[in-house]
Amino acid sequence: MSPLEQAKADLAERLGVPVDDVTVVSSEEVTWPDSSLGCPQPGMMYAQVLTDGSRILLSAGGRTYEYHSGGHRAPFLCETP
Repeated sequence: MSPLEQAKADLAERLGVPVDDVTVVSSEEVTWPDSSLGCPQPGMMYAQVLTDGSRILLSAGGRTYEYHSGGHRAPFLCETP
């Protein structure tokens, strides 16, 4: 399953909607400046290494959701990008 398909499936499950109700707004390859993958959490420390990954914007139910991935980490919902 591609990162895009993983992100769509995760969001559909979170929202309790069919995968077909999740629309891809954009998907791009990025190089994150550190291992937080663009989604740092307060109080956490991150390795300061460039990390290749992706940023996926999805839409469902009139809202937009941002998923990040990188390194060996599968796409995850970034609630505070």
